[in-house]
Amino acid sequence: MSIQFMIVIVYIVLLFGVSFYVKRRADKNPTEYLFAGRQFGPWLVAFSITGMAVGAASTVGVAESATKIGLAAGWYNAAWSIGAIVMGLVAAGKYRRLNCTTVPELFERSYDKKARIVSVIGLAIIMICITSLQYVAGGSILSALMPDVFTMRSGMITSAVVFIGITAIGGLWSSGLSNLLSVSIIYLGILYSMIRILERDGGLAGIQAKLPVVAGLDWLSPFSGLTVAMLLGWIMVMTTQAITAQGPVQIACGARDEKSARRGFLLGGLLIFPIGFLSAILGIAALAQYPDINPTKALPQIVMSLDPFTSGLTLAALWAADVSTACTILLGAGTLVSQDIYKRFFAPDIAPERYMKVNRLIILVIGLVTLWMAFNMVGIVKMMMIGLSLTTAFTLVFLATMFVPGLCRKNTAFWTTFVGVAGLLVWTLVPAVRIFPHVIYFEWVICLFTFVLVRLFDKTPIRRPEVKAD
Repeated sequence: MSIQFMIVIVYIVLLFGVSFYVKRRADKNPTEYLFAGRQFGPWLVAFSITGMAVGAASTVGVAESATKIGLAAGWYNAAWSIGAIVMGLVAAGKYRRLNCTTVPELFERSYDKKARIVSVIGLAIIMICITSLQYVAGGSILSALMPDVFTMRSGMITSAVVFIGITAIGGLWSSGLSNLLSVSIIYLGILYSMIRILERDGGLAGIQAKLPVVAGLDWLSPFSGLTVAMLLGWIMVMTTQAITAQGPVQIACGARDEKSARRGFLLGGLLIFPIGFLSAILGIAALAQYPDINPTKALPQIVMSLDPFTSGLTLAALWAADVSTACTILLGAGTLVSQDIYKRFFAPDIAPERYMKVNRLIILVIGLVTLWMAFNMVGIVKMMMIGLSLTTAFTLVFLATMFVPGLCRKNTAFWTTFVGVAGLLVWTLVPAVRIFPHVIYFEWVICLFTFVLVRLFDKTPIRRPEVKAD
């Protein structure tokens, strides 16, 4: 049995151990399972949002992008960091004060039922898309870590079993506590691997000497590989999704109080920032050493070139972080379906014990659907950015509802969200509309235009959302 395989087994045991440890607490009621009893302090909030951010796209996906655009790929994480900080400053405390469970629920409180329906459809699409990408990264890591044991496909299936199992067992408690371990280990593993690789390959100068010459691209410049429009697009996407995607919202709603929610996201933003540039350096080093490398396997392959203990520790840490990311997102997708569809429209008086079973069944079904989707996806960061752009409509409506409710009307949430969803479909299917450098600009233009039109023609004001007791 190889050292790498032993380390992975240890991680799996630890992750399931944490899940079974918190299962009794999570089983008390749906609030404990879905929102950790609203008892997360600032550090658990910080590690939870960091664990959600520092997963597939922020490590394997950034290294993949770095083989094409260089160190600038690290701005993906920096954009995530900015988004988390903005969430902490303007929205996290408000979500906790209002005792929300989902954005669609908040929309129904202020608008109407159809606003909840269209928003849950849009958010579910986002969460399902992002969850499927975690399987791609998990399969990439395991197949590179142990090619004699895992193919890309079997690695994805194994990842799915762990993702679904941990989420179904312990809910948000499991995800949050697992992140305490995963985030610490991933920083240790990537830093140690980067130091070892720089020592071995002659530092950054030695790596740069082996890189292919590409006109107009400085591989080690933090800005050379990105246009200003693309960089601002990333920041807009990540800030937009941090405010209204179900994963961050669910973490904010799980905080002990408003202060814990705010401080947790600010701390999380600081923890998220560095890891993207570290992963980008590893991706560049992989390209220098293996010119014909499969970009998706850049990070796993360069780490595997180190000694067995270092490579096993780092790749197991990457996979563990991917698990934690996937668990939070999968739980968010399940919450949307269970809270905003099943309970709201089909079983409003369902008993808590049965509701727990329904939640776990929904997570299982979503997990299997997203695994099928993962078999047909490539380009982790590209797919992530397109999916997250859909949060534009939700963010616009949320910010307006909280800060300028006088501009909102009864049909604002429905039509703005509907146009946002339709716009993403048009962007995907009709190349002629792609006149902007990134879909996020297109989304903001059409959503703002729709928001203004509704304000002009709809005269019915909204209801201010009421604070619900814990």
